[in-house]
Amino acid sequence: TYSGSDRNCKQLVTSTFCFPGWFVLAVSPVKYLKKMYIIGCVFQDHAYPADELMPLTCRGRVRGQEPSRGDVDDALGKFSLTLIDTLDTLVLLNKTTEFEEAVRRVLRDVRLDNDIVVSVFETNIRVLGGLLGGHSMAVMLKDTGYHMQWYQDELLHMAKDVGLRLLPAFNTSSGLPYPRVSPQTIHKATAVGICPDHTHSCVHTHTATVFRSLVHARRALDFLWEKRQRNSNLVGTTINIHSGEWVRRDSGVGAGIDSYYEYLLKAYILLGDDLFLQRFNIHYASIMKYISQPPLLLDVHIHKPLLPARTWMDSLLAFFPGLQVLKGDIRPAIETHEMLYQVTKKHNFLPEAFTTDFRVHWAQHPLRPEFAESTYFLYKATKDPYYLEVGRTVLDNLNRFARVPCGFAAMKDVRTGSHEDRMDSFFLAEMFKYLFLLFAEEEDLTFNVEDYIFTTEAHLLPLSLSTAPHAPSPANATSEEELDDSNFDWTCPNTRLLFPDPAFPRNLRDPIRSAVDKSCPRPYVETSFKLPGIGRPPLRAQDFMANNPDHLELLRRMGVSLIHLKDGRVQLVQHATQAVSAVAAEDGMRFMQEMMELSSQQQKEQLPPRAVQIVSHPFFGRVVLTSGPAQFGTDLSKSITGVRGFVTVAEPYSGCAELSNAAFVQGRIALLQRGQCMFAEKARHIMKAGAIGGIVIDDNEGSSSDTAPLFQMAGDGRNTDDVTLPLLFLFYKEGNILLEALKEYREVEVLLSDKARDRGRDVQEEEEDCSTDQTSPVPAATLDQSHVRTVEQDESASHNEEVTPEEDVGPAIKRNPEPEEEPEVDKDSSRKSVEAMMADWREDLEAFQQMEDEL
Repeated sequence: TYSGSDRNCKQLVTSTFCFPGWFVLAVSPVKYLKKMYIIGCVFQDHAYPADELMPLTCRGRVRGQEPSRGDVDDALGKFSLTLIDTLDTLVLLNKTTEFEEAVRRVLRDVRLDNDIVVSVFETNIRVLGGLLGGHSMAVMLKDTGYHMQWYQDELLHMAKDVGLRLLPAFNTSSGLPYPRVSPQTIHKATAVGICPDHTHSCVHTHTATVFRSLVHARRALDFLWEKRQRNSNLVGTTINIHSGEWVRRDSGVGAGIDSYYEYLLKAYILLGDDLFLQRFNIHYASIMKYISQPPLLLDVHIHKPLLPARTWMDSLLAFFPGLQVLKGDIRPAIETHEMLYQVTKKHNFLPEAFTTDFRVHWAQHPLRPEFAESTYFLYKATKDPYYLEVGRTVLDNLNRFARVPCGFAAMKDVRTGSHEDRMDSFFLAEMFKYLFLLFAEEEDLTFNVEDYIFTTEAHLLPLSLSTAPHAPSPANATSEEELDDSNFDWTCPNTRLLFPDPAFPRNLRDPIRSAVDKSCPRPYVETSFKLPGIGRPPLRAQDFMANNPDHLELLRRMGVSLIHLKDGRVQLVQHATQAVSAVAAEDGMRFMQEMMELSSQQQKEQLPPRAVQIVSHPFFGRVVLTSGPAQFGTDLSKSITGVRGFVTVAEPYSGCAELSNAAFVQGRIALLQRGQCMFAEKARHIMKAGAIGGIVIDDNEGSSSDTAPLFQMAGDGRNTDDVTLPLLFLFYKEGNILLEALKEYREVEVLLSDKARDRGRDVQEEEEDCSTDQTSPVPAATLDQSHVRTVEQDESASHNEEVTPEEDVGPAIKRNPEPEEEPEVDKDSSRKSVEAMMADWREDLEAFQQMEDEL
């Protein structure tokens, strides 16, 4: 076991196991991570020359041959993305023979002129960056005189070719690139044909995209700098490439903007141009003034930076503590990293987005490496063995929850432990590097990594580039005021001077750990640290009663008015200027935000997803399928152990008649096909046969939980108290994985539960879900005072929708009825208010799409 101070960490809690085509033999973290490169063999056997490996179905993902995943697929250009992205990983692991063979494969097989539209953002960091990282490693090996003696800069020439193929994206009036381009447009002088319809996705680009191209990037960067908000010195997340207007004016350090700040500092380190450092320091001062609320990093409005723009944070901001280490600002790096670590321990992985009270906002986790990256940089700066413990937690969770027979699968839902059939190239390109380097001893490294800088995709570029001559900065790029010496403050961290008291880091961590652990039952004002600007309004949304005179008076003081609608509902409208004070207006904004979240939460009224976990050989619990619950039968959320048993196909498969194979179904979990009768009828038939559970598989070929909303099975309109077994629903894609496993291995055992269980530990009682105790999280103030916001509430005691019996070939839950027309009074104000509210919700959706673009 790991003692916390033993640097060697020679024992790893995982055992030797084998699967067809690959194996992992674990002795120590370093040796384990060296062995993990064998996943590349899986890629070669099952996926090559595809762009990605699909770890659940053990095949390659080829764009156009698999169902579209939207913007996520823009990273795939049919150029063996994973192979290129992981070239320098092989060298870091001292797999020089494998690296040499991989380079030959790239030169022999990869084509860059495919007729397909790809992301400029991803092609730059993964393909161009991967080729440059591979080239720098090839040159380093060649200089040793033992390897790559045949190499003649072929990867460098390919990188130049890629850069030229990205050039048409920069053919805009502003110099800001289109977000997408076709590699076949190399000979076109303009971007015509790339985005002919000038749709939102074509015209609007993320701030982080601007600095992702080595060619023409300087002009784009200068334009972006000129468009910063001059009072706050912040930039937004989305900008119109033609007009230069900010489309999204919220600013943070996460999705859509992260690499902009990262590359400003790293460009100075790599290229030695003082202008980059000067701009970074101006931005950094504003980030620490407005966005950083240790340990949180909260988005704000660029024009009103004292107003938070979100009540949640996205996982991409996890890179920022590592960047603060490069800056030399260690204290806030420790604080934010500790918060991220506690959220990771709370949910096993860092959710794609999480609220300010540390609950799940978006439940996905595509195996992002940013947290491991910051952990590595903090360990390098402090040599604190605490960060080895953090790295061990990351490594163990990958082993316990993400490892599947053909690699490591992204988490579809960190709450249930279900998987996506997805392993992005950045997992091998970044996660492996940072974890390996975290645990590596000096003898484990064959070259000095201090001679290189890591790109945003963790590719290695030599620092010797900083000694090359560079063109002078434009004379009019900065003013004398901006070039003040204070803007060049930058120091390497000296932890001995920063932390004379060894207990200092612990004093920073303990309050954060306590706050995260106890965040569910306590509002912020009661936590051990108080967040600036986040207080408790005098009236909470869940306490509000429309017929209470005292409540109405409190609303009036907060600038909130109440309108009675014809259908018995009330509409709440806030005019911040009508509040009795600025403080009361802020209280009103928080109340409105709580009311919107409460209303949205009550309208959904959906049960959480359930998990079907394959626990038999060779899966051993590492394949978890997202399933929909039934509104009758055993409630798996109240079961500590779940229901475990071998599966068998019911006869008839529909389960709509008495089973002919009842003797075989007895004591097992029956597999059923959707259709022909009600779900409750299927449950009664398999229960009569002695089944201990049932799984209904969708008959709609191609359906998947990746693309379809969660399906909940309703009853048949009769009393279903007689159904006492659990019944779960799998879409066709997930159900086919289970059926194929049964076909190949004959005896397949599964666990039906509310979330995946760890096979490596004894089952322990799960922590109570705090969300059942509170109707609404405690958010930060997020509403712009210049907007008018509305929220509607039913004056009746309940918002509950009646669940109607339906045949199981249709939707299982009745849709919300369309709202009736609002009264004439204040109609224009109401319309504007609804539009403002809908704009916020659209921004939330766009932010999620940005997260997908940031892969």
